[in-house]
Amino acid sequence: QEISEAERRPLAQMPQVNGQTLTDGSFMKDFEKYTLDQFPLRDTFRQFKSLYHYYVMQQKDNNDIYVQDGYAAKLEYPMNLDSVKLAALRFNTVYERFLKESGSKVYLAVVPDKSYYLAEENGYLSMDYEAFFENVQAQLPWATPIDLTDTLSITDYYYTDTHWRQEKLFEAAGKICQTLGVDAPDPEDYTVEALKRPFYGVYYGQAALPMEPETIYLLKSELLEQCTTSLGEWDMKENKVVYNKLYNSVYDMEKAEGKDMYEVYLSGSQSLLRIDNPNANTDRELIVFRDSFGSSMVPLL
Repeated sequence: QEISEAERRPLAQMPQVNGQTLTDGSFMKDFEKYTLDQFPLRDTFRQFKSLYHYYVMQQKDNNDIYVQDGYAAKLEYPMNLDSVKLAALRFNTVYERFLKESGSKVYLAVVPDKSYYLAEENGYLSMDYEAFFENVQAQLPWATPIDLTDTLSITDYYYTDTHWRQEKLFEAAGKICQTLGVDAPDPEDYTVEALKRPFYGVYYGQAALPMEPETIYLLKSELLEQCTTSLGEWDMKENKVVYNKLYNSVYDMEKAEGKDMYEVYLSGSQSLLRIDNPNANTDRELIVFRDSFGSSMVPLL
């Protein structure tokens, strides 16, 4: 097999055999990875191993994945300071080049992961989240922080996945909108539509434990249906960014049939997207540097 559907990663393939790989030892090293990834009934053995760790050995986690109250989460410990520094370096570069002299108002919202609501109170290793938030803010002093932690709870996240649920984000979106000086989204303006395919989150495969599939819901509204989403790409001849329409609305329904259903929100990890709202009554623009969490939040802004 080329990929593991459960783990969402490519599997090692049979390494090339030649004089070079045999003499430098790389063949045996890669062959060991190949046999581990391509072992017969591999997923079945992975599940047996996880069940043994959890229920026989009474270990609290398996491969850094733990399950508490039905929610699968990953141990986030210790704090990765190098990762924080790298992210801050990238954002500071963007700020200095494009935002500092633009007159833009800049805000920072750190998305708390599931362990913020699960780990410490249930006896799992957990980084100091308050120190983490302070560290990020200290390195980005030009951004006004927006604290989302009090607008969320563990029930706002999927059981089998790392992500939050879009239909649970009205309070968090409302706090962001309030800070931005715009009207908060009104739940009465939206309808909730369920995707037909069952959703198996990223932790479903990594935990290798029997867990029930879930349902992804989309928030629909007349306003969102009239928006268009375009993909920005660099045109070498024109020496500028050109936008090509991807789809109407803010949901890429083709992604709902793909390997990662969460990419239905704004088409996943696209580098540059533009959403046009024909009903906007001002010329204000909102620029969002996002990850997949932001993709599901943006439609509510």
